Amino acid sequence: MRYDTVPRPMPALCRDCLKTFDTGPRCPACRGPRVVVHDELLDLSIAHMDCDAFYASVEKRDNPDLADKPLIIGGGRRGVVSTACYIARIRGVRSAMPMFQALKLCPEAVVLKPRMEVYADVSRQIRAMMQDLTPDVEPLSLDEAFMDLSGTARLHGAPPAVMLARLIRRMRDELGLTGSIGLSHNKFLAKIASDLDKPHGFSVIGAAETATFLHGQPVSLIWGVGQATRSALEAAGIRTFADLLRWQQTDLVARFGSMGDRLWHLARGQDARRVSAHSPVKSISNETTFLDDTSDPDILDGHIWRLAEKVADRAKAKGISGRVVTLKLKRADHKILSRRTALHDPTQLADTLYRTARGLFDLVEPGRSYRLLGVGLSDLSTDGCPDTPGDLLDPQARQRGKAERATDEIRAKFGADAILKGRALR
Repeated sequence: MRYDTVPRPMPALCRDCLKTFDTGPRCPACRGPRVVVHDELLDLSIAHMDCDAFYASVEKRDNPDLADKPLIIGGGRRGVVSTACYIARIRGVRSAMPMFQALKLCPEAVVLKPRMEVYADVSRQIRAMMQDLTPDVEPLSLDEAFMDLSGTARLHGAPPAVMLARLIRRMRDELGLTGSIGLSHNKFLAKIASDLDKPHGFSVIGAAETATFLHGQPVSLIWGVGQATRSALEAAGIRTFADLLRWQQTDLVARFGSMGDRLWHLARGQDARRVSAHSPVKSISNETTFLDDTSDPDILDGHIWRLAEKVADRAKAKGISGRVVTLKLKRADHKILSRRTALHDPTQLADTLYRTARGLFDLVEPGRSYRLLGVGLSDLSTDGCPDTPGDLLDPQARQRGKAERATDEIRAKFGADAILKGRALR
C-alpha cells in the first residue's frame, strides 16, 4: 500500500480541557464532546473573536432574573434594536430592526436601554485578555476583534488554536461571558468562520478547502456588501461566489471600480490585509432617535448641542481632531438627509462642532419633522488642534475655546454634571 493512500490522523482539540489529540468524537482526557477537528487546526494563526450577543449577555450576567427571558437592548418604540439575546433572535428579532417591529415579533421581551459605559469597561477587560496572547489585536467594535497569533506558539508553548480556546474559557470563568472563534489563514475567512457556529462556536476554514467552501456561498457573506451593492451585483447576474469566478478581473473593475478588484480577490479567498493593532479611527459620530417626530427648533437645537458634545468628548478622549463635520437627519417619511462641510482647521471642540452642525441644519428645508438626528466628525488626525481657535469672522471663538477647555478641567475633577450649558437642557 502506498503511503499517500493511508488516511492521516486529523488534529483535534478539546475546548474544555484544551487537550490536543488525534481525531475522536470525545476528548480522551475529560470525555467532553466539545471537540474541534480540522486538518489544519494546529497550523492556522489568523483569528476573529466575536462575543455572543454582547450587550444582552452582559445584562443577563448582571441580572440573573433575565436569564431565561427574551431580552432586547435598544431605544424606545421609535428606536432600533442594538442587539438581542438568542431567545429573542429565535423569534426573529435582529440588530438594527425597528423597535416596534421587534416588539410585534416578541411582545413579551424585556427591553433595556444600553449601558455603554459598562460595555466599554467589559470590552477593555476582554481586550487585555487578547493582548496577553498577542500584541496584534485589531478591534472592530466593543465586542469583536481580529488577532494574528503568528509566531506565538514558542512563547505560549501551545499552538494558536489552543490559546484561542483558552481565551474563551477565561472569558467564561472570569467575566461570565462567551464568544465565538473563527480561525483561518486570512481576515476575510476568519470573520466568516466566527459566525458559522454561534453562539459559543469555534470554526475553522483551512487553505486547502477555501475554494470548495466559498463556491456556492452567497456574495452577501462578504463583509460590507449591503443591500445597494447586493442589488448591483444581482443586476449583473452575480449572486454567489461561483458567479464571481466567471468574471475577468478587468471586467469587474470596469463595472464596479475598486470594489470589483476586491471582489475578484475575495472570490478566490484572497485577502492580503494585515491584522493591525493601530488601525486609525475613520470617523466619530453620535445620533439619537426621537420618541415622537419633532419639528420644534429649540428641541432640535438642544439635540445638536448634546450630540456635538458627545462627539467632542470622544475625540478629546482619543486625542484626535477632525476637519469634516457631518449632520444626519431622518425625516418622518424615513428619507435620510446628510450634509457635511470641511473646516479650515481641525477641531475637537464641542462649540465648533455645534456651530458648524447648526449651520448645516439651517440650510435644510425649514419646518420639517424629523425622527432621527446625528452629528459626526471625520477626516481625523492626531496632529493636535489649537486650544484657542482663531476666526476672523467669529472673534469670540478663541474665548469660547478657552472656556470649553476650562470646563473640561472642572468636569474631570467634579463630574460630568458639574457644569451644564442652558441649551443642553432643551
